[in-house]
Amino acid sequence: MNSKMSIAAAVCAVIFGATAAQAEWKPTKPVEFVVTSGAGGGTDTFARTIQSIIAKNNLMEAPVVVVNKGGGSGAEGYVYGAGNAGNPYKLIFGTNNQYLLPYVAKLGYKPADMVPVASMALDEFLIWVNAEAPYKDIKDFVDAAKKPEGLKMGGSQSKDTDQTLVSIVQNATGAKFTYIPFKSGGEAAVQLAGAHIDANVNNPNENFGQWKAGMVRPLCVFSANRMAAGPKVAGDMSWSDIPTCKEGGLNVENYQMPRTVWLPAGVPDDAVKFFVDVLTKAQQTPEWKSYIERTSQTDRFLTGDEMRSFVKADEEKAVQVFKKEGWAVQ
Repeated sequence: MNSKMSIAAAVCAVIFGATAAQAEWKPTKPVEFVVTSGAGGGTDTFARTIQSIIAKNNLMEAPVVVVNKGGGSGAEGYVYGAGNAGNPYKLIFGTNNQYLLPYVAKLGYKPADMVPVASMALDEFLIWVNAEAPYKDIKDFVDAAKKPEGLKMGGSQSKDTDQTLVSIVQNATGAKFTYIPFKSGGEAAVQLAGAHIDANVNNPNENFGQWKAGMVRPLCVFSANRMAAGPKVAGDMSWSDIPTCKEGGLNVENYQMPRTVWLPAGVPDDAVKFFVDVLTKAQQTPEWKSYIERTSQTDRFLTGDEMRSFVKADEEKAVQVFKKEGWAVQ
C-alpha cells in the first residue's frame, strides 16, 4: 500500500513539475521596447543596444520592435505603458524620470502603474565649460557664479534631472545660476560649444564630440570615485583624469541617473522574471561591456528589492530639492 502510494506520489510530482515548467511565461509574439525619448537620445541608444544584444546572442525567440514615445520629457511613453496594464509585451525603457516626473507635473500615470524590472547602468554627470572659459577648476567656476550676475547653466528639459542637479549645486554653494532648458543634452552641448551659455551638466556621451574637438572641457564629475581609465579623449586627458567635484571642494559627492526598465502593472510575475533573466544575460555580454565603456557609464545592475531601495532613496533626495526650489509638488 505504501509502495503504491509512493509511486502515485512520484507520478504526481512528475506531472506537476511538467505542468509548472510549461506554465513558465515566455513571449510568443513580438515584444515592444517603448523608448521614453526621441530617436538618437541616451535612452534610445540604451534600448537599441539591448535589442541588438538580444538578437545577436539569441536571448529570446520573440522579435523586438523599438517604438519611440518621448513627448513630455518621456511622459508619453509612461502614459502608454500605464495604459497597457497587464500586458507583458510592452517593456518601457527610461530613467529616473519614471518616478520623478509625476512630482512636478500633472500626468496621466502614476509610478505605481508600472513595475520595476531592472536598473542596468548609472549615467554620470559632469560640469562642462567652454574651452575658452577662464575657469581652471570647479572653485574658480563657483567663485564666478557667486558674483551678482551669476552664470547661465544649460541642460536638457525643464524640472528634470539636469535642472535638479543645477539646483543642488546652487543650494550647496550659494552660487547663482540661471537655468536654460533645451530639448536635449545634445542641444545643450552645441550651445555651450558656441559660448551661448556658461556651462552645462551633460553626461559624458553628450559632450564627448565637443570635448574631443577641443570646444568644451570638463571641470569635475559628480561621483564618489573618478571614472574608469580609458583611451585619451582630448590632448593627454582621459575620463579618469577628471577630478571628482568633491575633490575640488564642491560638497556634492554623488549624482547619477539610472537607466531603467519597467513593465505595466498587473503583468504575471513570471513575465517579470523572464525579462530579468534576459537582461541579466544581456548585461554579461561583451557587447554590453563595450556600450558601457563607449558611453562612460557605471555598470551597476539592480533588480528586485535593491532597485526598489535605490528608487526610494533617489526619490526622497529629489523631492527635497523640488520643495526647496518651490516647485509645485504633486
